[in-house]
Amino acid sequence: MRRIFGTDGIRGVANVHPMTSETALRLGRAVAYLFRKGSRRPRVLIGKDTRLSGYMLETAMASGICSMGVDVLLVGPLPTPGIALLTQAMRADAGVVISASHNPFQDNGIKIFAGDGFKLPDETEERIEQLMVENIIDHHRPTANAVGKAFRIDDAVGRYVVSLKHVLPKDLTLDGVRIVVDCANGAGYRVAPAVFEELGAKVFLLNVKPDGRNINRRCGSLHPEVITQAVRRHKADLGIALDGDADRVVMVGEKGDILNGDHMLAICAKNMLGQKQLRKKTVVATVMSNLGLEKSLVDMGVRLLRTQVGDRYVVEAMRKGGYNLGGEQSGHLVFLDHTTTGDGVVAALMTLSVMLREGKTLSELAKVMTAVPQVIVNRKVENKRPIQDLPAVQRAIVSVEKACKDKGRVLVRYSGTENKVRVMVEGENEKTIMAWARDIADAFGK
Repeated sequence: MRRIFGTDGIRGVANVHPMTSETALRLGRAVAYLFRKGSRRPRVLIGKDTRLSGYMLETAMASGICSMGVDVLLVGPLPTPGIALLTQAMRADAGVVISASHNPFQDNGIKIFAGDGFKLPDETEERIEQLMVENIIDHHRPTANAVGKAFRIDDAVGRYVVSLKHVLPKDLTLDGVRIVVDCANGAGYRVAPAVFEELGAKVFLLNVKPDGRNINRRCGSLHPEVITQAVRRHKADLGIALDGDADRVVMVGEKGDILNGDHMLAICAKNMLGQKQLRKKTVVATVMSNLGLEKSLVDMGVRLLRTQVGDRYVVEAMRKGGYNLGGEQSGHLVFLDHTTTGDGVVAALMTLSVMLREGKTLSELAKVMTAVPQVIVNRKVENKRPIQDLPAVQRAIVSVEKACKDKGRVLVRYSGTENKVRVMVEGENEKTIMAWARDIADAFGK
C-alpha cells in the first residue's frame, strides 16, 4: 500500500514530513532510477507553482535526480498541464510538478508524469515508495562525468502558450470578448493572460502578482465570488478563475452565475456530440459529479461513466475505454484530443469555442443542465479509520439513504490530500440535506 502518495501525488505542510527536503531528495533518486532507459543520457523535467517552499523542494529534488546520473530540465513556475505537455514534447523520461494545487501557501506537494505526459498509476507510485524506503538503490552512485547536470529552459512559458492558442479553432477569434481572468497568484499568472490577450480578448486581470505567500489566498477557483464581482464591475462577457497550478477552472457567466466542472462537461458534451466528436457517446466523471449532469447527458443520449475521485482516475478510465471527454466537478476537465491531464485554460477555451460557434452567452449555454441540490460538509479527522468500521457513522449513513430513497445520493469519503472526511448529500431540499450531511459528519466525532 502507498504510504506517502495520495489521490494526487504527495502533499502536506512544507518542511514537515513527508514534504521535506529529505523526502524530495530520496524521491528524486527513486524517480531517476525508475525512469532511466535506453542508451542516451536520461532527463527529468521539473516545474513548480509560485509557493515560497518551491525553491527548497526543487533544489532537493534536482539534487537527488542528478545524484543518479540523470540530467534535470528546470522550467520554473508553470501550470501542471504545461509541465505534462513539455515532458512529452521535449522527450524527457519523466516530469515532476512541485505544487499543492488549491491548498494554502504553507502546503506543498509533488506529482509525477511519465514520459508520455500521463500521471503515474498506483502500482508505479508503490514501486517508487519501495525504492525510497528499502535502500535498493543506495549503491547506485555515479561519479565524475556520470553525475547529472541541471539546465534551465528559458522559453518554457512561450512554448506552452503557443500550444494553448492552437486549441481555439483557427476560424474563431476572441476579438471583442471581455474576459475577467483570476490567476490565483499561481502558476498560470503569465500563461493565461498571454493566451487570452493574444487571441484578441479584452482581458481584466486579477491576482497576477505572486509573492510566494499569496497563492490561492481569497482568490482563484476556490473563491469564485471574487471574479463574480469583477465580471459585474467590468461588464464582462464572462470570468475565468484558475487554481494555484492552473489545472482546474471555474467560469462565471455575464450575469454572475457560477459554472463548475459539471456545467462545462454538459456544455462541451452537447457540442461535441453535435459535431460527432464525442467518442462512443460517453463522458467520464467521478462519483462527486451532480445527478443533474447525469440526467442532462441521458437526455442527450450520452452515457456517464463514473470513477473514484481524482482526475488521474478519470484519465485512466478514458484511456482504457477510448473516450475523449471527462472531468471533475471541481473544474478538472480533460480533453484527450488536446491534453493528457486537466487543464484550466484548455477547458476555458473549449467552452469559449462553443459560445462563439452558437452565438450564445455562457448563462444561456448553462441551461443545458439543472443541478440537483448538493451539499458537502468537511470534518477534520486525526486518522482515517475504515468507514465501515465506524458503527455510529454507518447508522447515520443508512438513515440518510433511507430518507433520500431514489431522489438523492449519499457519498462519504476521506480526502486524498488532507486529514479530512468529506460528506456529500444530494436531494430535493437544500436545508434538509445539509442537516443530514451534518448528522453524518458529526457521527465521526462519536
